Amino acid sequence: MALKKIKPTTPGQRHKVVVTFDDITASKPEKSLVFGYRKSGGRNNQGKMTMRYIGGGHKRKYRIIDFKREKDSIPAVVKTIEYDPNRTSRIALVYYADGEKRYIIAPQGLKVGQTILSGSGVAPEIGNTLPLGEIPFGTLIHNIELRPGQGAKMVRTAGAYAQLMSRDGKYAAIKMPSGEMRLILQSCKATIGVVSNPEHNLEVSGKAGRSRWLGRRPRTRGVVMNPVDHPMGGGEGRQAGGHPRSRKGIPAKGYKTRAPKKQSTKYIIERRKK
Repeated sequence: MALKKIKPTTPGQRHKVVVTFDDITASKPEKSLVFGYRKSGGRNNQGKMTMRYIGGGHKRKYRIIDFKREKDSIPAVVKTIEYDPNRTSRIALVYYADGEKRYIIAPQGLKVGQTILSGSGVAPEIGNTLPLGEIPFGTLIHNIELRPGQGAKMVRTAGAYAQLMSRDGKYAAIKMPSGEMRLILQSCKATIGVVSNPEHNLEVSGKAGRSRWLGRRPRTRGVVMNPVDHPMGGGEGRQAGGHPRSRKGIPAKGYKTRAPKKQSTKYIIERRKK
């Protein structure tokens, strides 16, 4: 995987930087693991717009991803590495020894033909999934469960990784990508390695049309609205905008919005870096 800077043949291509598809080995998804993906366009069941700036975009098929990895001790062979329009990372199609096919989030360095395993007593190698209680300290991990058997909820985006720091009682201390230190039950599973496509954050769209292909409509700044529409709107000529805040009046930049009595606070050892 590498970055490719496009030659400035048109205004839209001038600043465009994209990730190449060198690592992708299949162009069509596995039919049994996809279904039609209908978009809402930000509308609810009455057809009323409840989310702004959503709509359009290219038609997609949804790939069913195995976030649980509950087929313990059954070896699986990686058949293809594929592009997924619904996420920033690459996905891998694996064939289990019992004949079942599944998609997983592809870690960086996973190769076609490689065998992966999940469950207790598995070697901590790239692509393998095992409980946090059996992973060596300092290992880079992703696809982390919050509750045993729930399926991976954290560290799933392109290039993301967490690190197992220590263990205490029935909990393991994990350093999250944000810098937060958090306690998670040792019986929760995690996958070894870093999520694929780490150069994703270096991509440059080059033109507004590329956002429209992704289903993102133009976003209007609050400062250019009228006072009836936004707390930062209005004024004769251009105004500085006053105190930055959301459309509903919640202050931005430094205002704490986390609930003070939130249950999960007791599992956070160290808050994320500002």
